[in-house]
Amino acid sequence: MSRVALVTGGSRGIGRAVALELASRGNRVAINYARRADAAHVVAGEITDAGGQAMPIQGDVGDADQVAAMMDAVGSRLGPVEILVNNAGITRDDLLVRMSVDAWDEVMNTNLRSVYLCSKAVLRGMLRARWGRIISIGSVAGIAGNPGQTNYSAAKAGLIGFTRSLAKEVGSRSITVNAVAPGFITTDLTADLSENIIKAAKQSVSLGRLGRPEEVASAVGYLASDEASYITGHTIVVDGGLAM
Repeated sequence: MSRVALVTGGSRGIGRAVALELASRGNRVAINYARRADAAHVVAGEITDAGGQAMPIQGDVGDADQVAAMMDAVGSRLGPVEILVNNAGITRDDLLVRMSVDAWDEVMNTNLRSVYLCSKAVLRGMLRARWGRIISIGSVAGIAGNPGQTNYSAAKAGLIGFTRSLAKEVGSRSITVNAVAPGFITTDLTADLSENIIKAAKQSVSLGRLGRPEEVASAVGYLASDEASYITGHTIVVDGGLAM
């Protein structure tokens, strides 16, 4: 069955891979972006060229008014959002002793507040339909912590708690709420890392390599499907054995 999916931060990296995965499963996909309009249009073009339906949609997912406007636009063109993937995220790394208030607030706003705003915005429709999927992209940093990432790790840990609590609230309406926690994945966020850091990362991973965005997207695609209808409140770790 074709469903309407919204992927926040869907123009590149893991978000792009998730949008393509959901489209390959027959879903109509809205690709949210904050600034990269060109990249979002490219992803939408790839989906439509393959015979699917997609639309790029701009919006700051940390802003309540913009989230509301985005949901209205998606609803008018594709229909009510039935699958929400909270993927938008940023990093502002620094040791806590040097971390600015702005660096803390920006990460919390984009990585955690957005999950609250977007999930709340789609929930009434899901409750009426008695079906829904909310999947949030976390991180192993939210499980194990990471030096220099107290803001990022705190936001991702909060996302896991949010997932568990919401899953208990809405499970009776056949709405599942899960998270996927990637480890070291080859994306724009890892592109600027030094060779020494990449080498050390590979040595800490049991599989001896960085992951691919498509490997995270596969887990999301499964959780979004009817095959995963009895899985809720869980965090699936996709990290090659990093956090063991």
